[in-house]
Amino acid sequence: MDLAVKDLKRHLGRFLTTVVGVGLLFGTVLAMNGIYRGVVFEGISLIESLNPDLWVVERFRGGPFSEQSTLAEDFHYSVAAVPGVAQASPYIAYPVEREIGGKSKRFTIIGYDVFGGMGGPTKLTVGRGIGQGHYEAVVHKKLGVSLGEKIPLGLHRYTVVGLTDDITSPDGEPVVFLSLPDAQEVLFLRDNETVRNQRERLRRTLARNSSNSLEAAKLLTALQSDTHTINAVLVKLAPGADRLEVARHIEDWLYFSVYTSQEEIDLMLRGRLAKARMQLLIFRTILLIVSMVILTLVIYTFTMEKIRSIAIMKLMGAANWVIIRLVLEQSLLLTLSSFIIGWLVIHNTQYYFPRKIFLTPLDESVTFGLALLGGLFASGLGIWQALKTQPALALGGH
Repeated sequence: MDLAVKDLKRHLGRFLTTVVGVGLLFGTVLAMNGIYRGVVFEGISLIESLNPDLWVVERFRGGPFSEQSTLAEDFHYSVAAVPGVAQASPYIAYPVEREIGGKSKRFTIIGYDVFGGMGGPTKLTVGRGIGQGHYEAVVHKKLGVSLGEKIPLGLHRYTVVGLTDDITSPDGEPVVFLSLPDAQEVLFLRDNETVRNQRERLRRTLARNSSNSLEAAKLLTALQSDTHTINAVLVKLAPGADRLEVARHIEDWLYFSVYTSQEEIDLMLRGRLAKARMQLLIFRTILLIVSMVILTLVIYTFTMEKIRSIAIMKLMGAANWVIIRLVLEQSLLLTLSSFIIGWLVIHNTQYYFPRKIFLTPLDESVTFGLALLGGLFASGLGIWQALKTQPALALGGH
């Protein structure tokens, strides 16, 4: 007779309730593991997806993601002329908040050279890439728009020709890919009302200072919208080119800062993502410790509640291995069942979280291993207490 199974059948409701409760706790631990991994994944996914040989940004800036970087667009021609550079593509990425479908939404606009340049979407789930220089967009599915829909951005409406779910912005927000001229216009072109207000201000200023031609020239210059601005230049090296030498040439002669993709990732991890990662890691560790303590207490309590029954078994002549098997089986069954419940819960709810839950087999294996160790430790305590139990306890003794 399997005493562990028989005992659980007698207290089935309580056992199932405990399994569900501990399982939800394990689901929370797995979710926290996924949130931590998701923050890191989303923070560097755009860099890893583009993965150029070099990133050229404004001098002494950690841009374009860790810190804002601003370059004149035509500088990419100078970068392209550097020996060892096979291709230099202008690139812009800028977070915005606009009204889409009647709701205010945050997303990142990415502008790139759609005619053979780097920086565009690498994988589409539906539709096609941008095929013309204006008024087309590829949108992340998280933005909640459909293929063929027209979204208003700036002064124009852009047709969604493709959808992607491959990458997000470092903040986990969806991305909208536009051609470089369209992105520059959306981000930097002043709207008509602003231009009219500036003209009126200029008119009043000139009326008060009609003799000040220098002031008039400055105001006229301010009215001219310069949209030819980028955040970075993505560089592809020629075969056999020395990356370090090309980077040093660009830094020394063009006065820009140059990073590899790995250096860009390191900048993100040490800078923009550092505190968020540390806080999530601390909370993840605390939650795991709390889960192990609760599991240990539950298993130990289950064992201690059967002390009198164990004493009766001893009085009837049951061997020690029978008692050890009883405790171990219940402990392992509770641990395994709870972990499976938690695993099923998080794997079936991960897509409802606002940010990506990135679950990895390594994290799940480590969590299960620690849970198993906690269960075995609690079993050891219970077995030690059970083996110390005197048969006289069954008769009301001590």
